[in-house]
Amino acid sequence: MNDEKLAELIATLTPPDRKLCAKARELLDKMAIPRGSLGRLEECAQRVVAITGSLTPEIKKKTVVVFAGDHGVVEEGVSAFPQDVTAQMVANFIKGGAGINVLSRHVGAEVLVVDVGVVADIKPQPGLLIKKVARGTQNMAKGPAMSRGEALHALSVGIEVAHRLKSEKTDLLGTGDMGIGNTTPSSAIASVLTGKKVEEVTGRGTGISDQMLDRKIQVIKKSLQLNQPNPLDPVEVLAKVGGFEIAAIAGVIIGAVFHKIPVVIDGFISTAAAVVAVSLAPVIREHLFAAHKSQERGHAVLLEWLTQRPLLDLSMRLGEGTGAALAMSLIESGVKVLREVLTFDDAKVRKPIH
Repeated sequence: MNDEKLAELIATLTPPDRKLCAKARELLDKMAIPRGSLGRLEECAQRVVAITGSLTPEIKKKTVVVFAGDHGVVEEGVSAFPQDVTAQMVANFIKGGAGINVLSRHVGAEVLVVDVGVVADIKPQPGLLIKKVARGTQNMAKGPAMSRGEALHALSVGIEVAHRLKSEKTDLLGTGDMGIGNTTPSSAIASVLTGKKVEEVTGRGTGISDQMLDRKIQVIKKSLQLNQPNPLDPVEVLAKVGGFEIAAIAGVIIGAVFHKIPVVIDGFISTAAAVVAVSLAPVIREHLFAAHKSQERGHAVLLEWLTQRPLLDLSMRLGEGTGAALAMSLIESGVKVLREVLTFDDAKVRKPIH
C-alpha cells in the first residue's frame, strides 16, 4: 500500500446512519421497559444499528485480533520484561492459556493472533497469521522506528485482516496487542497527536519502578527531539516513533469501518492506534466503542481526545484485548435487547402515562 491508495480507501469511509439510529430509538421506546431504563445498553444497540446500517443487527461472530510486534527501544531499559517475552506470549495465545483466551472464551469470542513484527520466528499454525513486516522496529531513541514504507505496509496488514474477518462474517471486532515495550511508542504517539506533555501520557506499562519510569520519559523525549514527527502526518508519526502492531491496529480499524463492522478498542496501545486512525480519517471516531479505562496514565487523555466514554472501568492494564472482550459482551447484550424485548403491545403490558 502507498499513500495514494490509503487516501483512496479513507475517502470511501462514511459516518454511521443517524436516521437509522433515530429509528432504533423509536423501536426501543416501544418496548415493555421504562424509556432509557437500560441506559448505555440501549445506546450500544443504537450505535450498532447506525454503524451496520441494519435495524435488526445480529452479533453471531465476535473476533478479538491480537497484533504482535517487537520494539527496538527496549534496549533503552524501558520495560520490566525482556524482549523474548513477546514471542513466548504469542505462543501462549495460540495455546489458549492467556488472559485474552480465558475472557474471549467466556464471552464467546474467537481470538486471532497476527505476527506483524515479532523478532523471533514463529511457525505457522491454526489461530496465527504471519504477516511480518520486519523483525521488530529500530530503536526510536537512535533514529526512526521504521521507514514510511514499513509503516504503510503494517497499516495494510491490518486492513487485509479486516477484509479477511469480513469474509469470515465477523460481526463485532475487538482489538488487542502484544509487544514488550509498546507503551513507550504509544506514549510518544499520544504526546505528538494530542499535544500533551510526555509526562502526562507516560505510565508504568508492565509495572516499572519510579527510576525506570523517569528513564522511560527521558527516552521518549529524546526520541521526539531526534525524530521530530509531524503531528499533521499520522503515517510519519507511526514511522518515526510507532510500532508495527500499533500501525496494524490502526489499519484493522480503518478496514473494519470500511466494512461497517463495529470496532471495540481495548486499552492504551489500541487507543493510541485509534487516535492514529482518527487522525487519518476523523469519521472513524463515530464507529468506535471504547471498552474500558485502563490504569495506564495516558489512556484517559486519549479517550478524552477521541470523545469516548468507556463502557467499563475495572482498573485493568493487561492489554491483549482483554477489556475489549468483556465490553463486546455488553454491546451484544444491547443488540439482543433491541431484537428480543417485546413491545408493550406484544407483551400486553399497559403503556406508561405521559
